[in-house]
Amino acid sequence: MKFYFTILFISVTLFSCKKNNEEPALNIAYLGGEIINPNTNYIVLSKDETILDTVYLDGKNRFLYKIDNLNKGIYTFRHGGEYQLVLLEPEDSLLFRLNTLDFDESLVYSGKGDDKNNYFINEYIENEKEEKYIIKICQLNGEDFQKKADSLKDFKAERLNRFVEKNDPSDLFLKIAHANIDYKYYLSKEVYPFVHVGENKAALLKSLPKNFYNYRKEINYNDSFLTNHHGYNKFLRYNLSNLSLKTHDDHEKNACFDKKSLCFNLDRLKLIDSLIINPEVKDDLLYHFTIGYLAKSKNIEYNKELLKTYLSISKSEKGKERMLRFTSSVNNLKNGDKLPNIKIFGYDDSEYRLNAKVYAPTVLCFWSFKYFDHFKESHYKIKELKVKYPEINFISINMDGKNIEKSKNLLKGNGFYSPNEYLFKNPEVASNVLAIYPMTKTILVDKNNKIVNSNTNMFSVNFEEQLLGLINR
Repeated sequence: MKFYFTILFISVTLFSCKKNNEEPALNIAYLGGEIINPNTNYIVLSKDETILDTVYLDGKNRFLYKIDNLNKGIYTFRHGGEYQLVLLEPEDSLLFRLNTLDFDESLVYSGKGDDKNNYFINEYIENEKEEKYIIKICQLNGEDFQKKADSLKDFKAERLNRFVEKNDPSDLFLKIAHANIDYKYYLSKEVYPFVHVGENKAALLKSLPKNFYNYRKEINYNDSFLTNHHGYNKFLRYNLSNLSLKTHDDHEKNACFDKKSLCFNLDRLKLIDSLIINPEVKDDLLYHFTIGYLAKSKNIEYNKELLKTYLSISKSEKGKERMLRFTSSVNNLKNGDKLPNIKIFGYDDSEYRLNAKVYAPTVLCFWSFKYFDHFKESHYKIKELKVKYPEINFISINMDGKNIEKSKNLLKGNGFYSPNEYLFKNPEVASNVLAIYPMTKTILVDKNNKIVNSNTNMFSVNFEEQLLGLINR
């Protein structure tokens, strides 16, 4: 703890001297900490998707970093495959301690700025638990669901009020804290019709209390402050999907809702074009929904039509180029075609062709450090399936490039290391050719290297049925 007290002493002395002289706030902040059981010897600090620096740990797995010319707001620090957010304001001298074996739950802040960040991390952990509760109450009728959702929002608002009375936080903190509460509540309302059991979504929407979506009158669809706010962006995705249900119902005349419907997806893209002006938010939404449809569609003509609409609306040249390549790959990965011959590395640094590793019915799945939960869940699932289906060859491939030691250490540290683990030689090329989106995408290949299913998911309810079909070919 000597490390912590030293930093705090220096920071407090510096800042208290400044305040006693009533000088303007110094536009700097310190971020430091200690990582128990580190996966790598560094953290990556970023803001608004822009990487600011790679900060290396010392011999005791500690670090201290000074941010000059601070742009106050939410920053992200990443370590291994995990990340967390931190609010930094002028003169903050913030320290944290975490254990990678229990990343979020072990994270504790100290120093100047600790109260607000401990508030946010506790809120984050509670929100993860809350998601299961929301799914459960979504099965209630609209009126009862609304009462419980309102009660949950009121509880959070009261807790925030108590925090404010005790800590007197900044306006920036309050703006973020209120946005967290509001958009979590709004999201639960937008999720309701999609999670509620029953296929006639139009009829369900008509049965809701008249004030169920009253908050929509106050929504700013082009809030530049919330452009990178996860809750706001997630809300927009569900809100726009929900609003598109009405237009879709007008076309389909009360037919059962099908999120794979071309009509519904076209309506959603057009709605985004009509409501969203902010180019960053607009292009992100257009890209998200278009690639999500294309990744699951096997109808080449429908794919062409949706792609045409996307290209006519999007202003992102980079997004258009990527979508054209992705659509071409999806359309070329037809069932019965040969698996593309991608170059891979083994953890002995040997180079192979992916086709050479397919000598039996094979399952191909993928992982990345960026999606740590998926990394763990997919490998646990593979372990389970290997026992049940020994006839099948399970191949898992890392998407992050040739960082053999980093990947090997993560696999070994979590008990997942096996001979059937590989890395792509060129992840970007492989991702384009195999149309790997989302990361949960799984490809089934028979013993003759022919694609049986170019896009399935090992977590789907009928996946084991697909495996039996693969074995019996």
